[in-house]
Amino acid sequence: MTSTAHAARMRFHVDGWDPTYGSSVENAENTIGDSTAKVIPDLELAPADWKPISPSHVPDPGAVLFVDGVRRVEARIWIEQPPAAEPAPSAINHADDAQMALCASYAAGTVCCCPDRGAHLLTIESRRGLFTTATNAVDVPTTAGTYQANITFDDQEENLAVLLSAALQRRLGDLEILVAANARTALAGHGVAAGSDLLVVDGPLRGRTHLPRALGLIKSHRTAYLPPDLHAMVSDLAAGERTPVFLMGTSWDRHAWYLRLPCTPGAPWAGIVRLECAADMPTPEAIALANLSQLILPRYASCEYKDARAPQNLVPVAGLERELRRRLGNPALLSRALRVAAAS
Repeated sequence: MTSTAHAARMRFHVDGWDPTYGSSVENAENTIGDSTAKVIPDLELAPADWKPISPSHVPDPGAVLFVDGVRRVEARIWIEQPPAAEPAPSAINHADDAQMALCASYAAGTVCCCPDRGAHLLTIESRRGLFTTATNAVDVPTTAGTYQANITFDDQEENLAVLLSAALQRRLGDLEILVAANARTALAGHGVAAGSDLLVVDGPLRGRTHLPRALGLIKSHRTAYLPPDLHAMVSDLAAGERTPVFLMGTSWDRHAWYLRLPCTPGAPWAGIVRLECAADMPTPEAIALANLSQLILPRYASCEYKDARAPQNLVPVAGLERELRRRLGNPALLSRALRVAAAS
């Protein structure tokens, strides 16, 4: 919104995202940092010819599948470690011989948007896990479900909390792949022609680039991947316009482009999302997916008065997140069940 008290000498804009979620530009300075990514920008247009690309007329997919996952740490626990040699009873200190671990719940699902049935939940899976570096860890059964032991390598150079969080995220990614595959199998009963669907994954496509006809949707931006002159063009995009497709390489490679979803005018990057697809896809196919994203995603953009993360938090994804969090269960009951299990 515009300041009225100082309108005569200054104009400014406030990012529309709820501050509890961070900003649509996410880092400490609220600016976008530089990147060391390798970028090849001349796939669709030469850099000198880069310009906003307007939507084109492309056929609708048979169905659009939105995939997302949620996670929640239920408790941090400490797992006692057996001593290397049997010490004298007076020398035992269990606090010194314990390793921190995470007990977490996570779930993933797919919403299908198709002509015959509209938007509906298609597949959903939930899990509970114990994430630890303790080699003596085993499954933890409770009255609210069993936390399956997931033992990860103890990297002494990595912060333990970060290490365990990454292990949890990998399991969630695996679950998202499972529900996506199951969703495409379930489409056989929807009258959707094989190979005509579009899969939209909420978040980066890393680890899922093998999924056919898949897009990764990134809602917030921490890094400027494009050269400065091309990066500056992103804020000039009108609603529905996108940048040309470029190839981007960090620790993994992918095709990418930026798209502005319809939104209330405001911050320069308001409504901007980055889309990704597989790097090994022929360039014409990547461009076709970019054109399709301009047709499909603006239809599902959320509204500011309904969603604090509008418009980037797409309506089907927001609904899916609510249902997934419900499926995780009551956190107070889960915490109590873990305490009872620990005392038994």
